[in-house]
Amino acid sequence: MCWSATADLAAGTVITAVGVVCVLRVRRARDLPVAALPVLLGVHQLVEAAVWNAGGGCGPATTAWAVIALPVLPVWVAFGVLLAAGPGARRVLWGPAAAGLATAAVLAYCLATRPVAAEVRGHTIGYGVAVPYAPLVLAGYLFATLGALLLSGDRGLRLLGAVLAAGAVACAALWRLEFASTWCAFAAVASVLVLGRVRRGPGGRPGRADPGDHWFWPPRTNSR
Repeated sequence: MCWSATADLAAGTVITAVGVVCVLRVRRARDLPVAALPVLLGVHQLVEAAVWNAGGGCGPATTAWAVIALPVLPVWVAFGVLLAAGPGARRVLWGPAAAGLATAAVLAYCLATRPVAAEVRGHTIGYGVAVPYAPLVLAGYLFATLGALLLSGDRGLRLLGAVLAAGAVACAALWRLEFASTWCAFAAVASVLVLGRVRRGPGGRPGRADPGDHWFWPPRTNSR
């Protein structure tokens, strides 16, 4: 995630604040899960600051970090994108949604039956939990998260997926070298992209709704 407790705390605070702005500015109820994604990412980094301060181990902060990262994110992203996407893209997005549910079920079972441990390695933290058929589970996880974004048919969500894919590759390489985790930087960029999408509206058209959408913020008043 980030290279120190201080970096996680600072980045998490800023990203969470951006997420709150996204939630307050969202206009369609079905865009709310995507708009709230920066809140989830920011809270995730705040939790990791506690993991740093605890020196790793198997404490509550480590478990909370793993719960968000493993079973929660694939379901949140896949179904958030499914809800936000236009009618024409929803049929293909049921694939990532199903993959998210299956992946989350396996990972939730692993967390419930196996210990998860965190180990501080210089400027990185390694998390460990035994997951059967790890390559298959990883493929399902990536399809549910990055796949959903890239298949969404929404220009803003596709850009978000491309940025997160590049970030995942870069962070994985740096983490394997035990140099520094830079995911917080990509999470910040992702949060700004989500904020931009919320401000512009789906498809880059502010102030327009699809038929049947209910716009709830800011509240409307009837006038004569």
